[in-house]
Amino acid sequence: MSGVAVVTGAGSGIGREVARALLDAGYRVALAGRRADALAGTADGAADALVQPTDVADPTQVSALFEATTSRWGRVDVVFNNAGTFGPAGDPDDIPVEAWQQTVAVNLTGAFLCAREAFRVMKHQDPRGGRIINNGSISAHAPRPGSAAYTATKHAITGLTKSLSLDGRPYDIACGQIDIGNAATEMTAGIANGARQADGRVLPEPTFDARHVAEAVRYMAGLPLSANVQFMTVTATTMPFIGRG
Repeated sequence: MSGVAVVTGAGSGIGREVARALLDAGYRVALAGRRADALAGTADGAADALVQPTDVADPTQVSALFEATTSRWGRVDVVFNNAGTFGPAGDPDDIPVEAWQQTVAVNLTGAFLCAREAFRVMKHQDPRGGRIINNGSISAHAPRPGSAAYTATKHAITGLTKSLSLDGRPYDIACGQIDIGNAATEMTAGIANGARQADGRVLPEPTFDARHVAEAVRYMAGLPLSANVQFMTVTATTMPFIGRG
């Protein structure tokens, strides 16, 4: 067995691909997401999958996720903090405060809550330690137009990743971040048809198979705790990221 993993946002897209890749690699995987039917679709009957409907913005549900995982398998070795939402689009004065707060609750607070529970388990299990991998996004480096809420949370994830890395050192807890640009999922389907650029034009952008993200996360997860991928960026090769906007 490769260990025990928790994957949030596991019902679709990158989360589904990563969860299945980890299952294929021999991990026992707790699948977290809001929809039980979508999680069951990811599990596809796998004996080593635990379906645990979870709203990551709810501390009680996040605690229940980790309690269910440790009750079944006794430990947690890897957490992939992947659950997220694009949130509202528009100029800052057009963004409703409630929509901003909801984006922060899911993208940032949700990642913190899962990391908090992971620390609680990883500090005290035997063997001690584990690994947290945060899904940052290209927006942790550069914004798209009209994306203040999403971009702010993804920049904040970078700060969270660094703090978790530092605070985890005494307990053999490693933390890294993967920043993804234009993986082809349901969430990014519109990008291939046309995305607003910094100069106001709307242009189609290249995408790449999300399975390559899963391969990258599986590599990060499989390292010994003496080594860590601190930051990794995986993008469609010709997407408009490197260069002037």
